[in-house]
Amino acid sequence: MTPLNPVFAKRPVTIFAVMTALADKFGAVNLGQGFPDEDGPSSLIAIAARAMEKGPNQYAPVGGHPALREALARANNRFYGLDIDAKTQTLVTAGATEAIAASFMALLRPGDEAILLAPFYDCYAPMVEAAGARPVIVRLNPPDWRIDGAAIEAAITPKTRVIAINSPHNPTGRVLTREELETLADIVRKHDLVAVCDEVYEHLLFDGRSHIPLMTLPDMADRCVRIGSAGKTFSMTGWRIGYLTGPERLIAGITKAHQFIAYTCAPHLQVAVAAGLDFPDEYFDEFVAGMQQKRDLMQTVLKEAGFDALACEGTYFVNADITSVGRKGDMAFCREITEKAGVAAVPLSAFYYGDDGEAPRSFARFCFCKKRDVIEEAGDRLRRYFS
Repeated sequence: MTPLNPVFAKRPVTIFAVMTALADKFGAVNLGQGFPDEDGPSSLIAIAARAMEKGPNQYAPVGGHPALREALARANNRFYGLDIDAKTQTLVTAGATEAIAASFMALLRPGDEAILLAPFYDCYAPMVEAAGARPVIVRLNPPDWRIDGAAIEAAITPKTRVIAINSPHNPTGRVLTREELETLADIVRKHDLVAVCDEVYEHLLFDGRSHIPLMTLPDMADRCVRIGSAGKTFSMTGWRIGYLTGPERLIAGITKAHQFIAYTCAPHLQVAVAAGLDFPDEYFDEFVAGMQQKRDLMQTVLKEAGFDALACEGTYFVNADITSVGRKGDMAFCREITEKAGVAAVPLSAFYYGDDGEAPRSFARFCFCKKRDVIEEAGDRLRRYFS
């Protein structure tokens, strides 16, 4: 038999598929995979349905439907004061994961190196390797997960070309401070790097925090591509609409990769997302307030079950220290509670590169973008089990 590409063949099935399958098998409450269990605004569904009925249901332009690209330019200006040209500085992709893949494919050459800050979303490393480049890992240390500029500097070589930044950060729930962003900006400028900025949770920050794109810092607009997600902003993860903004030179290159990966995305969904980006501030305020209440509930039920719950400043996720309930080994723990307690979570070590012997094994990630009664049921099950 012809051998398969080892970049993918040697990797296990993604942890999200593994834990979801286990949750289904044992009838567990699934707090592992980060998808809401109720759809977002019904008005967007109605807009998408009307656009499908009206047609045309043919290819949208490769770069994205003009309505969505123009809405992206307006949103960048409205929320961050960025002056974006809709025609040359935006790109619509088949979800943010494709945006990440196309970015690495376009920006990295065989033999290049990319700095990844671990833990990181699990598609980063295989996409870097698929581009023929090498991931260079810099670990963030629990429980604060702060950027260590000296550690990043020590990892940079003449082959370093890209650094991937994620804020708000999945899986830790951290939001990078301006001070940390300035440290990163200094490094990017000093070494003439490109920053791939994964900002899919840009509208999910809690306790009054504000999102600061790295692109807004001095002399960074030409050095960053910024990735967003309609799935996260409007709780429509199945629509698979992501988008990038950045300088024309970089967007043009990423578009060439995108055209050979996905080519284009569903036009009726793009029209609906364009309308959503123009929603009034009240939508975004209510969205954050509702998710913050769920975060608070998740932290409460975890603490009532005996866990030390870590801080969560943004995203969908609360991490719990499993040693607080007398457990070691996060993968074994997540299997245990799925099979015996009826609650599925994800081990934090799954967000590290390969079989990283230095990855922490004492944290599990619980997703709270669920209905209140689902979170409460999970809490009841965990309390009963650990009592």
